[in-house]
Amino acid sequence: MGYQSAFQLGSLVLPNNLFAAPLAGFTDRPFRRLCRHFFKGLIFCEMVKIEALVRRIPATLRYLEAGLEEHPLGAQICGSKPEIARQAALIIEEMGFDLIDLNCGCPVDKVIKDGSGSGLLLKPDLIGEMLSALVSSVKIPVTLKVRLGWDDDKINVLEVLKIAEKAGAKAITVHGRTRRQGYRGKASLQMIKECKQTARTIKVIGNGDLFSLEAVLEMFQQTGCDGVMLSRGMVGNPWLFEQIAAFPLKTEKSPEALKKTIQKHFELIQKEAGKEEKTKLFDMRRMIGWYLKGCSNAKELKMEVMRAEKSEAVFGLIENYPWDKVFSNRRAGHEDRDQIAF
Repeated sequence: MGYQSAFQLGSLVLPNNLFAAPLAGFTDRPFRRLCRHFFKGLIFCEMVKIEALVRRIPATLRYLEAGLEEHPLGAQICGSKPEIARQAALIIEEMGFDLIDLNCGCPVDKVIKDGSGSGLLLKPDLIGEMLSALVSSVKIPVTLKVRLGWDDDKINVLEVLKIAEKAGAKAITVHGRTRRQGYRGKASLQMIKECKQTARTIKVIGNGDLFSLEAVLEMFQQTGCDGVMLSRGMVGNPWLFEQIAAFPLKTEKSPEALKKTIQKHFELIQKEAGKEEKTKLFDMRRMIGWYLKGCSNAKELKMEVMRAEKSEAVFGLIENYPWDKVFSNRRAGHEDRDQIAF
């Protein structure tokens, strides 16, 4: 199995088998709109709690605000009450989302304290109840994202996969770590492979440590998974989607392409309604480090952006920085990397 230019989940036909994960604090609307210039597959909004969604809390609804140009688009929910999940699913379908994903993998304490996220792994039967409630409520596909188990003594992802398959879930994204591991250690490709070998009808999506084209290729080759979900590896590196789709052709970002992409992302942040100037400036400061990660001769720019007190100053710094010095110890890559049409 490898990259596919068409991929089907139930009634949903996708442009490829690449998925952009829901990431709290990252996959907001500016980020999603930027990714659309590099990626045509399924992308998720930030995860929302079902209780807040059913109560229609304004801040929660804002996480799910999206335009038609952002589709195909998925909504990920977390919670542990099937009846509330049913109500949340109906709201998501009414909002026009293409897919609903149940989070059974988030390891954060504030999420698992009510049995949500990876807390559900301790009650696999409840996962089945949650999925059955979702599947029976909507026509759009239902999927789930899991970890291998709670800890090394409670590896139960294969059990969860069978339960999910029986409940009617169309895909299961497997992060190759336990809840206790968090993001430490290396994701287990062997366990993801076992999931693929166990699956009968459900699609298996590999996740974990996908920071490069080489890592994605290894995931496909070692596990036979049906698709991959990029998480932290796509932040500051939307070119990764292009690299996967273009393989075996070589594509790399040039300094000029990097500059244009940062500028475009920050312009989208500036245009985002409902955010104060200080919040937009914070978002820019937060993202600059991800874009410049691994770049040579870029530390000064990062520090100057961190010190900037106005958004206008950030744009000036980016425009006037000597980008020809960045990546000076790397190959610039293909000329067409400079020609990014936004």
